[in-house]
Amino acid sequence: MSNKMSRRKFLKVVAGSGVLGFGVMASGCKGKPSGGDGWVSSQYEGKGDFPVNLKGRVAISATNPSIERDDEKCILCGQCVDACKNVMGVYGNYPLPLKQEIACVGCGQCVMQCPSGAITEKSHVRKVLDAIDDDTKHVVVQTAPATKVSLGEEFGMPQGTSVGKKMAGALKAAGFDSVFDTCFAADLTIMEEASEFVHRLTKKKDEIPHLTSCCPGWVKYCEYFYPELMHNLSTCKSPQNMMGATIKSFYAEKMGIDPSNIVNVSIMPCTAKKFEVAREELEVDGQQDMDYVLTTRELAVLLKHKGIDLNTVAEAEYDSVLGESTGAGRIFGATGGVTEAAVRTAYYLATGSNPPADLLDWKPIRGMQSVKEATASIPGVGAVNIAVCHGLENVRQLLDGIKAAGSSKWQFIEFMACPGGCIGGGGQPKSMDAVEAKKKRIEAIYKEDTGAEKRCSHDNAEIQSIYRDFFGKPLSEKAEKYLHTTFVNRHGRLFD
Repeated sequence: MSNKMSRRKFLKVVAGSGVLGFGVMASGCKGKPSGGDGWVSSQYEGKGDFPVNLKGRVAISATNPSIERDDEKCILCGQCVDACKNVMGVYGNYPLPLKQEIACVGCGQCVMQCPSGAITEKSHVRKVLDAIDDDTKHVVVQTAPATKVSLGEEFGMPQGTSVGKKMAGALKAAGFDSVFDTCFAADLTIMEEASEFVHRLTKKKDEIPHLTSCCPGWVKYCEYFYPELMHNLSTCKSPQNMMGATIKSFYAEKMGIDPSNIVNVSIMPCTAKKFEVAREELEVDGQQDMDYVLTTRELAVLLKHKGIDLNTVAEAEYDSVLGESTGAGRIFGATGGVTEAAVRTAYYLATGSNPPADLLDWKPIRGMQSVKEATASIPGVGAVNIAVCHGLENVRQLLDGIKAAGSSKWQFIEFMACPGGCIGGGGQPKSMDAVEAKKKRIEAIYKEDTGAEKRCSHDNAEIQSIYRDFFGKPLSEKAEKYLHTTFVNRHGRLFD
């Protein structure tokens, strides 16, 4: 039997040992608890019966696919509760006792706030290493746009350093068989979502406002708390899963590979992506679109395990077929990026012409303001009112405002769970100055956009080719099969 004592148990013992114990406890618990009243669920953690008022911690199920906690490191500081309640709007917004499951959207913001490293992502590193070492498997990896401007921080580079080509080189050196760019799939997502939005505006107005569905944390939040809005969600899969489905269909067919021998891995800034890859709705012909997700931090662990230094590794290009991307695909990682990319192509679909300069540098929806609003004038469609919202507590306030008003003044709303969007995801490198880190990453993403030869998703030659050779056209029957999905009403799991 282990003689180790968790910090939580130690604190409880010390707190009950008299005046000295009380002094030790009180020194770290002055004033009102930062995240709530120190409730700890008796259904899975034991009673919150400490002699003094500790700040508590969030509930994490042992079966949570995104995050986990090491009790030996937990100091009950309440920072996770702060993030879950005040930033993400989850903790405290469901009735107690818990009904069917522990509420969690998998966002990982508690991971970012945990000062002792007790809460971490649920690691897929060993599974990915085993897949790379299995000669019977064809291991494909894709890299999300937000990871390209943050991975360098794990190797001592300045915040916001763009390392896309070094990242591709490192992944090839690590043994992945093909290295693709998720920005390609972001362009593919825009082709489908912009087409869907224009269709809804002109023919299915009961599905307006159109709500984005790229963010798995937001999607699960909607399924928990606002299931009546599920029909407003875009049916588009996220870029990660569009890429995964395309790899196991178009790419497998083109390369003559049995899809069952393909292992799809993604490098994501997001812990909620680990939940997303396991969703039953995200499979085609009995095969999951994706297999494993590595966060930005996990990729750094894997590369260091392999002895690969991002500072010195040779640069490489992303593999073709699914590697080309435009500026529009690259800005997905920042709050407002999905909207800006979608409007660029919606304008083209409606007019046959690329958007004017002001829509290629759309300042009103950029930046870190919690809710941003703008209007796009699209000939043949009219004025389109748009909102962009990030941070799920901000989402809650916006949606409650719409419910109180009885209607939405916006036709298109982008929601991202994490502050700043994907660049602030729960799997990103931690920083002593998170605000500055997000700012630098966003600046790097927009710099890549303005420097791109092509800035609209519909101008991507590989996108045009894949529609011509495989999908046919956006919203086709084949596109619906591989690129679109459904959602699950989870409200009853928390509420009567």
